[in-house]
Amino acid sequence: MNRVRTVLLPPALAIVFAALLCAVALLISGDSPITALTVMITQVGEGTTAVDIINSGAIYYIAALAVAIGFQMKLFNIGIEGQYRLAACVAAIVGGSLVLPPVLHTLVIIVVAAVVGAAWAGIAALLKAYRGVSEVISTIMLNFIATGLIAYLIRPDSFGVLQGNNISTAPIEASGQFPGVSFGSSGTLFGMVAVAALLGLGYWFLLNRTRFGFELKASGESPTAATAGGVDARRMVIIALVLSGAVAGLVGLPELLGRDFAYTLTSPQGYGFTGIAVALLGRNHPLGIALGALLWAFLDKSALALDNVGVPREIVLIMQGSVVLSVVIAYEIVRRYELAAEQRRVAAQLRSAPAVEAPTQTVAS
Repeated sequence: MNRVRTVLLPPALAIVFAALLCAVALLISGDSPITALTVMITQVGEGTTAVDIINSGAIYYIAALAVAIGFQMKLFNIGIEGQYRLAACVAAIVGGSLVLPPVLHTLVIIVVAAVVGAAWAGIAALLKAYRGVSEVISTIMLNFIATGLIAYLIRPDSFGVLQGNNISTAPIEASGQFPGVSFGSSGTLFGMVAVAALLGLGYWFLLNRTRFGFELKASGESPTAATAGGVDARRMVIIALVLSGAVAGLVGLPELLGRDFAYTLTSPQGYGFTGIAVALLGRNHPLGIALGALLWAFLDKSALALDNVGVPREIVLIMQGSVVLSVVIAYEIVRRYELAAEQRRVAAQLRSAPAVEAPTQTVAS
């Protein structure tokens, strides 16, 4: 029961606080919070919103899993953004230049994306393990380098194709696309949604049912104790960041293989930073991350209807930012509450325990 409360209570408190803050902001601006909430909920049943929420939620879920793997080692992989964008670009180039049988073509694209993401994160991993360079600094710098490298790769004189005012990679043939599930006028569910679910199951199994998962969490809690127990902390840092990068490399594939079929200069950005927020909201638990990803996607997609009733959609940005800030505070409040409760329980047990009399010694006459 305490475990459930510790996991669920902080996100719940953060969401309630963010909702109250948004309600206050709406009242100050002269808008009705009830009207805004009703419109957002009603929007889910309109058009393709419901399917869009699931599709976006899957993307956020993959990004958050990549972040959570690093968090297990107390590593802050803030380079998810550069890793997934570069991986999607290279995977699109490879996928557009190959003609392979169906399924095999798709698998090659997925493997290329994972390898590129892992290799890009591996640079930060080696710097961290062998030179002590903060992964925060190195991954931020690598994000900028990745942006420049992408711009170079998709130039018309490199691998780019000029299409009107936009530049993209060569389109991926149908054999390399990942088919989705069509719901007619309600939209098409990305096939990569199933892959996201499998990644969540794999993440849970890895952490809770394997020795590697135990060593990963132990190294994150105390590298010194883990080393004393025979765990190579340097090796774990490298593996954790490389694995995080491999998962990050898949973030751009749902849209690449299910909708766009090419990488362009205008391809969506920002998923890496959203993944950080979702991982914090879900407290690195696969189920919590899934709920956080769906909540974030709901706020993104349903906010489009706010303009119809004269409510500024920026109110959603206020709520998302408030959730990120308040969830950290809520975790600390709950942690201190649990610690104080545990101390009170121990003290009560000590007071109720029967006193142990010291043994008497007899002196032989």
